[in-house]
Amino acid sequence: MSESWIAGINPVEGALSNDAERVRELLIENGQRNPRLQELIERARELKIPVQHRPREQLDKLAGAARHQGIVARYEAPPLATENDLAELLEQAGSDALVLVLDGVTDPHNLGACLRSAAAAGVTAVIVPKDRAVGLTPVARRASAGGADRVPLIAATNLARALRQLKDAGVWITGLAGDTDTSIYAIDFKGPVALVLGSEGEGMRRLTRDTCDFVAKIPMPGTMESLNVSVATGIALFEAIRQRSGGQRGGK
Repeated sequence: MSESWIAGINPVEGALSNDAERVRELLIENGQRNPRLQELIERARELKIPVQHRPREQLDKLAGAARHQGIVARYEAPPLATENDLAELLEQAGSDALVLVLDGVTDPHNLGACLRSAAAAGVTAVIVPKDRAVGLTPVARRASAGGADRVPLIAATNLARALRQLKDAGVWITGLAGDTDTSIYAIDFKGPVALVLGSEGEGMRRLTRDTCDFVAKIPMPGTMESLNVSVATGIALFEAIRQRSGGQRGGK
């Protein structure tokens, strides 16, 4: 277990709603009269979670780059899942397995937004490299709007090995890249599948790309050449959801 600080009204509310047993205390900025803060204070007291009032400067320091809105929570985060947990997650999901792989996302806002989309799509697990990628920082947790508490996040020590584990379990892997003629709308996302998106600047690493079964692009008829990774994640995940909900089938 490791302690971290969750900053902001919505992230703290999400933690109290989804994982209250891990919230150790709330710190409230002195003099705050925000009605939503009062609601969170009352909920914390009902849950027997200590509530302390502190100067704004202390909350600024604990929140780091995240906007705290007058509230931070000390949170005992569970350890991130590992490749060892992947087999059980895939077995539980069966043919409904939908995995998101983020190869080197370094911006915490992007990671948080991807986790939010993953939670909304009911993703089985999100896999990220343990190194050379952003972790679950307070900024990422805030940007996830509670998604970080609702989807398993696996920090893989060896991403290529984790991808091979997916393939051995019968998961079809599609990587997203701009330099291909294949559209994601031509890919069959029914059954157990994984979607791989690369870093904000460089995209997927070569070894990651070579491990994919398919490489596809999001068609963009406009003048922009690329999308933000979190936007691309949302589009790709919900194309998979559309197909799996009875939309027109692609082809493998």
